[in-house]
Amino acid sequence: MEGRTAAPAERGPFGRWLVRQPEEGLRAGLVKAARADRQFPLDGDPEAVRIRLRACMAEGSMFEAMDDAELDWLSM
Repeated sequence: MEGRTAAPAERGPFGRWLVRQPEEGLRAGLVKAARADRQFPLDGDPEAVRIRLRACMAEGSMFEAMDDAELDWLSM
């Protein structure tokens, strides 16, 4: 159906969506770090990714990129 956002089940897990994104713009560092992290929550939702970022003591810019990515994912 056009003009609506997809349900979470249709979108797939946030973590898997994130690692498929191009390494460019604001989220380049986030995507690169996610791909390199063996413990990255591929099947996780945005909050699981934030928890992982906190555990890794990520910089503030990573959280800004995370917010941007989450908005894009939710708008699908």
